Amino acid sequence: MKQIASMPVSALARISLGVALFAGVTGLAFAAWMNKGAGIFMAMIEGGLAWCF
Repeated sequence: MKQIASMPVSALARISLGVALFAGVTGLAFAAWMNKGAGIFMAMIEGGLAWCF
């Protein structure tokens, strides 16, 4: 049976921290969109940029 290559704990910790940070930022952006989405969309319509979506 082949042995799986091991990763140093520090590299695994950095990757985990990066994934957690990315998930947090994404969650905050989604929450802000849910809270202020209609206002953002109306501002885009007024600016003529709503056709992109």
